[in-house]
Amino acid sequence: MSDDFGSELDGKVAIVTGASSGIGEATAKSLASRGASVVLAARREGELEALQTQIEADDGDALVVPTDITNDDDIDALVDATTEEYGRIDILVNNAGYMPLTHIADADRETLQTTIDVNLTGLITLTHAVIPTMLEQESGHIVNLSSVVGRFLMENGSHYNAAKAGVKMFGDSLRLDVAADGIRVATIEPGSVATELLEHIPDDEIKEGIEEYAAGLRPLQPDDIARTITFVVSQPPHVDINEVLIRPTDQVQP
Repeated sequence: MSDDFGSELDGKVAIVTGASSGIGEATAKSLASRGASVVLAARREGELEALQTQIEADDGDALVVPTDITNDDDIDALVDATTEEYGRIDILVNNAGYMPLTHIADADRETLQTTIDVNLTGLITLTHAVIPTMLEQESGHIVNLSSVVGRFLMENGSHYNAAKAGVKMFGDSLRLDVAADGIRVATIEPGSVATELLEHIPDDEIKEGIEEYAAGLRPLQPDDIARTITFVVSQPPHVDINEVLIRPTDQVQP
């Protein structure tokens, strides 16, 4: 295992969704480097298996569970596989995301529904499936990936803005329900990050405009967000970091 980090998470079990690339991949590596056993969840099994190989080559522990976060059966199978393999769930990183930015008048209903399903409904459903295990343990940590646009408005993204704002409200409300049971909840709100999310944008003009804007920044890297998440979940049990807004130094909009 890497000596770059300590062993604060030894014995902990973490599920990371959207682990096949970007922030999810970087977070899985970071948590494993601190000693956590990491359950890798995403649709692309080949990428997950490649990540598992990398983690295990560094003396880490990883389990691959192909998962479509919009499928209830997949969610149940992910939780079952985790508890069968490890007997507990200490950390859930709800990272899976989808950002098909477009003007609302140009969006089809499937795009609108999928945006909500991936970014919000799937997140809530998986959290719902994990909570009973954490309640039984009287401990756990839920980390939800929202976005800077869950707090500040962005053109051509009303459906995406709504989903990410919902993530923030869900996390804040969830904490009211579970804090007394030893379960911590954090919302991470990244600004511009160099990930695959831009590839989801169907409108070429909007995509080019965002790419041009991003080119004028020094964007965050997935490792930057991974370090933040690892810091949040490595705090002692009496410390609950509820919210982190993290942007490139030169990003002032949104």
